[in-house]
Amino acid sequence: MNAISVAEVAVRLSSPSRFYSAYLFDLDGTIYLGDELLPGARELLAALRSRGARTVFLSNNPTKDPAMYVEKLRRLGIQAELGDVVNTVVSTVGWLTRNHPGATVFAIAEEPLVRALREAGIRISEDPAEIDIVIASYDRAFDYRKLQIAFDAIWQNKRAQLITTNPDRYCPFPGGRGEPDAAGIVAAIEATTGITCSANMGKPDRIMIDTVLATLGVPVEDAIMVGDRLGTDVRMAVTAGMNSALVLTGDSTLHDVQATPSAERPTFVLDRIDRLLPEGTSPCGND
Repeated sequence: MNAISVAEVAVRLSSPSRFYSAYLFDLDGTIYLGDELLPGARELLAALRSRGARTVFLSNNPTKDPAMYVEKLRRLGIQAELGDVVNTVVSTVGWLTRNHPGATVFAIAEEPLVRALREAGIRISEDPAEIDIVIASYDRAFDYRKLQIAFDAIWQNKRAQLITTNPDRYCPFPGGRGEPDAAGIVAAIEATTGITCSANMGKPDRIMIDTVLATLGVPVEDAIMVGDRLGTDVRMAVTAGMNSALVLTGDSTLHDVQATPSAERPTFVLDRIDRLLPEGTSPCGND
């Protein structure tokens, strides 16, 4: 993160003046970074929950299932249940079940998504003649064989559509390192078949946010999205007409905000996650 001068903080950082009924949090870069909890995260969540606010964790990472996230959050000292986590494994399975019951899929994906598809009763095949939907996901075992199956199902047989779990170009790691993400696989399939990906199950598409709010029964105006990326977390909130808070502990910086059109900027900008509490509120919820 670029250094922030005192003048920039005074002019550009801002916090909510009220509480919301639901808080939707990105995880990596927002609540934790790698295996380290970010300052103020535990206290913030405790304060919000003490007031009865719902807290849900959203992630574009399809290489973990909700149980893995719950285990990690608990290990970091944050209480969480399976229903508190919605990632692209959950949204992809839900979307397929609702919109394409009976479809046969080819999943270019890692084990958590493949396992979830099987558990949901969704048929998986590598036979291009049977495939209705190709799922392009974050897959560190992606190879030419998988590209050929997708190509044959989409271009040769002209029957399958392409969807993706998430549009991220890379997955960030502490220290500035990263790995290519699902966007690279989508690009390879689009380039070779000439088709365009038809649906995205993750941020910034509003499929994920609409699903969460419907489950919670909370109107969009009484919820806020909190994350570290302008292009996914904040854009999803803007698309859904929801307030958002960008926390400067991960991917995006103040300079990125300044370069973003005003209509696409976050409602609030925080230098750390516990600034999400209205000014004058005790982190323990005893103001």
